Amino acid sequence: MCGIVGYVGRKRAYPILIKGLKRLEYRGYDSAGVAMIGDDGGLNVYKSKGKVADLETHCEEKDTTGTTGIAHTRWATHGEPNSANAHPHYSASGRLALIHNGIIENYVTLKENLMKRDIAFRSDTDSEVLVQLIEYIMLSNQLDLFQAMQVALHQVIGAYAIAVLDREHPDTIVCARQSSPLVVGLGADGEYFLASDASPIAEYTDRVVYLNDGDIAVLQLGKRLNVVSLSGERQHPKVRQIDVTLGQLEKGGYPFFMLKEIFEQPQCIRDCMRGRINVEGDRITLSAVIDYREALVAARRIIIVACGTSWHAALIGKQLIESLCRIPVEVEYASEFRYRNPVIQPDDVVIAISQSGETADTLAAVDLARGAGALVMGVCNAIGASIPRLTQTGVYIHVGPEIGVASTKAFTGQVAVLAMLALCIAKERQTISDELYKSMVRELTLIPEKMERTLQASEHIEKMASIFTYARNCLYLGRGYNYPVALEGALKLKEISYIHAEGYPAAEMKHGPIALIDSEMPVFVIATRDKLYEKVVSNVQEVRARGGRVTALITEGDEQIRHLADHVIELPDTIDCFQPLIASIPLQLLAYHIAVCKGKDVDRPRNLAKSVTVE
Repeated sequence: MCGIVGYVGRKRAYPILIKGLKRLEYRGYDSAGVAMIGDDGGLNVYKSKGKVADLETHCEEKDTTGTTGIAHTRWATHGEPNSANAHPHYSASGRLALIHNGIIENYVTLKENLMKRDIAFRSDTDSEVLVQLIEYIMLSNQLDLFQAMQVALHQVIGAYAIAVLDREHPDTIVCARQSSPLVVGLGADGEYFLASDASPIAEYTDRVVYLNDGDIAVLQLGKRLNVVSLSGERQHPKVRQIDVTLGQLEKGGYPFFMLKEIFEQPQCIRDCMRGRINVEGDRITLSAVIDYREALVAARRIIIVACGTSWHAALIGKQLIESLCRIPVEVEYASEFRYRNPVIQPDDVVIAISQSGETADTLAAVDLARGAGALVMGVCNAIGASIPRLTQTGVYIHVGPEIGVASTKAFTGQVAVLAMLALCIAKERQTISDELYKSMVRELTLIPEKMERTLQASEHIEKMASIFTYARNCLYLGRGYNYPVALEGALKLKEISYIHAEGYPAAEMKHGPIALIDSEMPVFVIATRDKLYEKVVSNVQEVRARGGRVTALITEGDEQIRHLADHVIELPDTIDCFQPLIASIPLQLLAYHIAVCKGKDVDRPRNLAKSVTVE
């Protein structure tokens, strides 16, 4: 969602801020702005509706001097997208400027109280309330900015990551976080960088501090980082090293990040398995299973909480764990789980899946599960994010930064981790034979090479994509392990091409969706040779009988469905439970090429955000 960048140092702030905002464009936004303390001591705020490029144009004739500044990309929550509602926001006197990620739940009450004190507001946002409140407290009580923020934030209910400039202190940024991520980069020569995730600052430093909920930090040039809790206790945050290369943040010759990330998947899965599968390729070792073996072996039930694409990966994980480990598994939307008073027992294991590790609903579910005494594990991509820090244990997927808003490599990385986790637990529970265990581990090591073979179909899929450009509705069908793949394929198409699509269990088609099928309805069927193959053949025939146009994902050499389908995409054979790792790739490519044919911005689809840090 919204993005934050800040800089305090000896270099010009403006180029660093603009480049940082461009690194954050993947998060989704509708306006952008910067605030800098100029060489003349003035606090200059520039903002505009639209893209960062529009902000650059707006700033061409403006004073962009200064070595201290903050910048923001806004995803609208309160108030329409326009320059008035864009961040940064000035305080009433013009002394302070603030940027904010999150939502202030009691902003109406706070705003009404401030308006009674004759403070005028320039925007419709909840965020402006913060800067007006901070300045009112600062001036009324003769406090400095840091002290005023401590007092003000005790009155605030909601989520926030904020950064504030005070023109009276041109070498300082004061920032704070609560339920919204904020990372401080430690640069050379006493400089500091600030961002909502590590991608905008990885070019400048690999040493970072992740702020915790309730932290307030002072970033002052040449001074030691000062972090204090809302209650006034000095904090001693750990300095971490980030493992993000500049090449991972560039397109590398691809037209879109999404296409680059689709093609990165074979290497990403190798990276995910490296150090976890032995050289012989017949044993998996996960530290999470070693450290919490007793709880995992004795687990009465596993609950997986996730949102969006991660929820689809969780559905595959459910089948893997139940089949191999013989433990009942429930998969919950985190947004529903957190509000329905669920029954959680101390002998339950809760697995929270989130690419960013900052998904607000999933974080709330983690808090709920920990409060109930369950063992909570995280499956996450972003090292140092909130979910890995708040869970007792977990597994990183190690697929590198995912910039495209529509998740691709994170999905396959999550499925690969869940497969390794299921095999590890099954081995410890002795619910899998040694022969089957070793054969499955060996097959998992072959998946990257089979992904590479699948990616060779990209040109074929690109030619096919133009046929579906003008479709208004599409149906995706799958059974067993491939049903969640159908859901994920439909989601990808919706996200980036804006064509309505629905994923369905193939057998359930007869209970409603079959009424929609006609010659104008493209139907995509995952029809690989698995234990449900003959059933899927029957489902394809049902679609054909009603004039539906079938595109089938088939196993190499399958002639039966080839003769039934209008179009086919061949996939390498693998065991049923690993088929989603291969079958998801053509559906990602299909969505990508259809969206490109329609002229859509594939990396930044409208209304969507990469990291959903608000409800």
